[in-house]
Amino acid sequence: MLVVRPVQPRDLPALERLAGSATPRLTNLPAHRDRLEERIARSTRAMAREVDFPGDEAYTFVLEDLDLDEVVGTASIRAQAGAQDAYYTYRQETLIHASQQLNVRREVQTLSLSHETSETTLLCALSLDARYKGTSAESLLRRARLMFIAQYPERFASLLAVAFPGYLDAQGESPFWNSVGRHFFARGFQEINLLAGVRSKSFIAEVMPQFPLYLPLLTPQARAAIGREHPDHEGALEEMLAEGFVRSRHVDIFDAGPVVRGERDRLQSVRQASWHPVRLRPGHVLPDAEPALIANQQLGDFRCLVARYALSPTGQLMLSPEHAALLGVEEGRAVLAAPLALPAVMDEVDEGDA
Repeated sequence: MLVVRPVQPRDLPALERLAGSATPRLTNLPAHRDRLEERIARSTRAMAREVDFPGDEAYTFVLEDLDLDEVVGTASIRAQAGAQDAYYTYRQETLIHASQQLNVRREVQTLSLSHETSETTLLCALSLDARYKGTSAESLLRRARLMFIAQYPERFASLLAVAFPGYLDAQGESPFWNSVGRHFFARGFQEINLLAGVRSKSFIAEVMPQFPLYLPLLTPQARAAIGREHPDHEGALEEMLAEGFVRSRHVDIFDAGPVVRGERDRLQSVRQASWHPVRLRPGHVLPDAEPALIANQQLGDFRCLVARYALSPTGQLMLSPEHAALLGVEEGRAVLAAPLALPAVMDEVDEGDA
């Protein structure tokens, strides 16, 4: 039995383990005890705070396997990506160089330092135990955050973003970092990635060049890595595209991994979510139905799990007593439900992206 809930102080050892086993290592989930303790405390404060608009709140959730009494995953939401420090990315652009005298016109691809993603809500810091990859646990952990956002829209921006880890070579090095960032920092990718996680990415932008980077001047390996996700995150990117996110012109400033963006109210988990009163029925008599994400409406005691989307003729959601107990709901109380299945992937680029 798997359930997503807010992080608690007792989850610190599990967060350390998940941070250390993330593939690749995540900038926003450093294997650093003090930072993880701070993450837990910050999430607890955010859950207890009355919020009318997004600010520096950060919400961290864990996926718990109740049969094993073990936390097996974690994921976070940053209400406003740049609330504390500007959230920098590189934006892909095209410059035109032309000369009438020489009858020459060339379009040159460039990368420009940008902090436009700072205003978005960022879904980040997801790490899942390897035993659960390729199962519905992945979707539950990834999309439970959207079920939370759907209930408390005032806490989040109308535009959401996800930054995916970029391509690394067989040695775990980033071709993009080696072609760009290493010229300004005498450190390898893994070292600078950990340093940014413990501190902040903002110091990188202070040293990186403020002028556009001309792609023809980069190595072929670096150019090929721009906007390319890490192989271990291909499935995650595909699911977010099916959810309604689209590729943007923005990429990560370290490894050039893709940044996808989506309008909150147009995402599948938000658009298709419906409220239903609960009707309790023994699990063995529940009708067969497609699985769904089911969430309660308790801020600090938020719970989300996967159960069958079985409705009575009067629109009640039929749940087993076991699932109702996990959600902390009684018969007649309302829960939010959204289909677990997503439509076919529409891999598009947001051409209107600023």
